[in-house]
Amino acid sequence: MQNIAVFTSGGDAPGMNAAIRAVVRTALHYNIGVKGIVNGYDGLINGDIIDMDSRSVANIIQRGGTILKTSRSEEFRTAEGRAKAGRMVKEHNIEGLVAIGGDGTFTGAEIFCRETGITVMGVPGTIDNDLYGTDYTIGFDTAINTAIDAIDKIRDTADSHNRVFLVEVMGRHAGFIALEVGIGGGAEAILIPEEETKIEDLINFFSKEKRKQKSFSIIVVAEGDDAGGAFDIAKKMKAAIPGFDPRVSVLGHIQRGGKPSAYDRLLGSRLGSGAVVELLEGETNKMVGIVSNELVLTSFAEAIGKSKQVDRSLLKLASILA
Repeated sequence: MQNIAVFTSGGDAPGMNAAIRAVVRTALHYNIGVKGIVNGYDGLINGDIIDMDSRSVANIIQRGGTILKTSRSEEFRTAEGRAKAGRMVKEHNIEGLVAIGGDGTFTGAEIFCRETGITVMGVPGTIDNDLYGTDYTIGFDTAINTAIDAIDKIRDTADSHNRVFLVEVMGRHAGFIALEVGIGGGAEAILIPEEETKIEDLINFFSKEKRKQKSFSIIVVAEGDDAGGAFDIAKKMKAAIPGFDPRVSVLGHIQRGGKPSAYDRLLGSRLGSGAVVELLEGETNKMVGIVSNELVLTSFAEAIGKSKQVDRSLLKLASILA
């Protein structure tokens, strides 16, 4: 293998730049040429491909986002788009791809690999931490620390005004962020997609006389909770509890930005370097992950097809501490 390329796709995540840096410098260490594909799958289709060297990834490990930019490509979802991308890979003499992203990225990579036979290795980069085959994904640690920092600030206002705040965090299909943020932020209730939310129980809890004596509370809500988002839940509770006047704060995309934590920089570095090594070993159509602090490989089909479960012991802990 003489030339490889790296790209980022889907939602950005803090630590992606650390992974890009590791891919480039590991490839150069093994005397492999390395290119960067700008703007994800769209960039691959359009031939937006640049040469990279050690200097091109200098001073990026501390930066959030991705220097290679990212997108969600509708054209790549078509057979014609993937065929065009395949021609670009051959035109630029690329023998292996490192795809950094989440389930959408790997879904596309798995199909692309099968259709074209092009070697692809995946690096899990998503703040949702919802990919099977790795304990943590790049960006998750930074996202929960960002959310907890925000909740600490909201707590000051909640305390000052004796209010209940519902804080909505990201997680359309998974509650990993909400669960860890809720425990770390001292929330009295944590609502996640994996657990049915019974509004009646929540209303009963906040209607109790003992509960009313407490000056303030924080409720953490994953955006994909089955009872709706934080605004819907607050509206239902307000209508059912006399005098109940909660406030809502939606953290949104702030969780994706900012400098990556030390853990995400290390994780991105380990996974990016590991992906290159596995490519050189002849592996393809797989994702590199870290399980019990060991580098492991998981097929794209398993990574996106198997359901990663939240830690049930954390759910119990959250209930006890609330």
